[in-house]
Amino acid sequence: MYLINFIRGFCMALADSVPGVSGGTIAFILGFYDKFIGSLDDLITGKKAEKIEALKFLIKIGIGWIVGFVLAMLFLGKVFTTHIYNISSLFIGFIIFAIPIIINEEKEILKNRYFNLSFTIIGIVIVAGITYFNPAKGGVGVSIDNLSLGLSIYIFICAMIAISAMVLPGISGSTLLLIFGLYAPVVNAVKEVLHFNLKYLPVVLIFGFGVLTGIFSIIKFVRILLKKYRSQTVYLILGLMIGSIYAVFMGPTSLEIPKDPMTLKTFNLVFFVIGGIIIVGLQKLKSFFDKKWKI
Repeated sequence: MYLINFIRGFCMALADSVPGVSGGTIAFILGFYDKFIGSLDDLITGKKAEKIEALKFLIKIGIGWIVGFVLAMLFLGKVFTTHIYNISSLFIGFIIFAIPIIINEEKEILKNRYFNLSFTIIGIVIVAGITYFNPAKGGVGVSIDNLSLGLSIYIFICAMIAISAMVLPGISGSTLLLIFGLYAPVVNAVKEVLHFNLKYLPVVLIFGFGVLTGIFSIIKFVRILLKKYRSQTVYLILGLMIGSIYAVFMGPTSLEIPKDPMTLKTFNLVFFVIGGIIIVGLQKLKSFFDKKWKI
């Protein structure tokens, strides 16, 4: 049981750390998304017994998440900037292979409700619009020397929005950071703090407070949406995922040293397939959990 939840948290952290698939998507694929959202909500608003049970579950998930996140931050900073097109191809594989899995998992609430496709279109337009009109192309210089009040507010708000995406099984919070031009700078800031370069600590703290504020603000709302408006929400999520494909292709333009958008020429089919294999493997892992442990 502990090992399973450790693996769940570890996989969520890896997804949260890279643009493409959110930790919420991984939780959805591995079959514990509703319990995850419910536990977060119970921890905030539940009764004492509910808080205790929620805390026990979230600690198990959290240990795996912390391990996965630290490893990802130590590894990703340099790899992301030097192999951007390979990594972006991997992310595209994550997204495209995750979409049919979500459709299959939610087919009962999707079928015969095709009028809700308008929400899918809205999701696509939201992500494509944010990406196209992104004011932070070229990256935001996140260092203590550049940390003005305006930039601090920008980082805080982006963190709130990103964590909201991370708990939704749809667009990746890291993809949003990529869209806002903050992904590479934030990854680098966290990596520097892990190496005890405290110059970047204010940036990490501001981002962390934004994340906590976002969690407290969004969880109850997400739970209500999934309970009362699940069909519309899932259609919207699919639109956000489809739109994030465009965001990932444009991702290289948001690096601190901008690169050209990914094209079919710079797209790497091998990494795309690897991304698909990982997503399919996670789905198989969910089936294994369901059969062996019934959790």
